[in-house]
Amino acid sequence: MLIRSLAAAVAVSCAAAFAVPAAAQDADLSKAPPPAPYAAVSSLVELPDFLPGLGTLYVDPETLPAGPFLGYDHDGKLSATIYMVPIADLEAGTAFDDLAVGAPEVTSVDIYYNAGHPGVEEPHAHVVLLHDADAKARLAE
Repeated sequence: MLIRSLAAAVAVSCAAAFAVPAAAQDADLSKAPPPAPYAAVSSLVELPDFLPGLGTLYVDPETLPAGPFLGYDHDGKLSATIYMVPIADLEAGTAFDDLAVGAPEVTSVDIYYNAGHPGVEEPHAHVVLLHDADAKARLAE
């Protein structure tokens, strides 16, 4: 069941990577902080400003829990778009269609399980779209 759920998350992330909604096209999300309605995740829940592997996260609270979360490196460059997709929702057949993406270029995708954390407490899959070849290294520490 988990494999099927992760496969669904991959399909969602690949579809999102090629469909940039108008709102994302109109706003400049390339540098932190992004414009409203995005808010720093650390201002919404008890999390550090910078999370190794994800960066400084911003999210439109209306899009929770899936996001997109925008991950910025220490220099404020958009490096990743992250979705936090609840496993229970995937197993129930919930589709997450037309998710926004922070930048149209995606060089790689990482998907991994997370048991839960402040803001998305239930078990979920992190689907991380990396926007350039060096993004993972910049987000590492």
